[in-house]
Amino acid sequence: MDYRGPEVYEKEDFLSNYMKRRSRKDSPNNAIEGPIIYELIGDFQNKDILDLGCGDASFGKELLNHGANLYIGVEGSELMAASAKLNLINQNATILHETVETFSYPMNKFDFVTSRFVIHYVSDIHLLFKNVHKTLKDKGKFIFSIQHPLTTSSFLSKQSGEKRENWVVDDYFIEGERKEPWINKTVVKYHRTIEHYYTALTKAGFTVNDLREGMPKREHFSNEEEFARRLRIPVVLAFSCKK
Repeated sequence: MDYRGPEVYEKEDFLSNYMKRRSRKDSPNNAIEGPIIYELIGDFQNKDILDLGCGDASFGKELLNHGANLYIGVEGSELMAASAKLNLINQNATILHETVETFSYPMNKFDFVTSRFVIHYVSDIHLLFKNVHKTLKDKGKFIFSIQHPLTTSSFLSKQSGEKRENWVVDDYFIEGERKEPWINKTVVKYHRTIEHYYTALTKAGFTVNDLREGMPKREHFSNEEEFARRLRIPVVLAFSCKK
């Protein structure tokens, strides 16, 4: 069976294994993507934040604990949304069990819109970026990360096991669906070029202020071997955009 969007996170066995991987200090989320996202966000004191595909809202809890005013998380998985609500008890936060495609984006509401490792699951980024632009206040910022397109172009190197030791880069300019074997399931992602993302953002009205390809930094890793492995190919692509 192929899983789209948040569907796979409704499987308890998958979710349990995913959270164990996600919590590792040397996971790409913690050692590479997380530090980049915080650097791109900059000052979020007293700001209102919309987080698309918020997962268990650990990110939202961190933002609120460090001075954010309001956090709204949108999460398509019922199991993830339930975890997020537990994480944010007694916080100025709301978790909405909706997908990023079905959410009704209010006009000129948020100072920041964030999305971490979610948008490569979305089929229509042109509509999504238009909605994000609409919901941001004037000069609001859109900060998001995706799986780097070099790693979504071909999944041939994942057929033999979960931990890649080499990467096949092929069919890069052939965009569209990719079916990836991941934690004993098959998930559907959408491969696009970096140029496609940039063009879609500018067409939606954004100015792209910064772009990061996830250059690993030694201080974020506890394991020298894992740090060396992550130097071989980028696994993160992050954008900072302004309305």
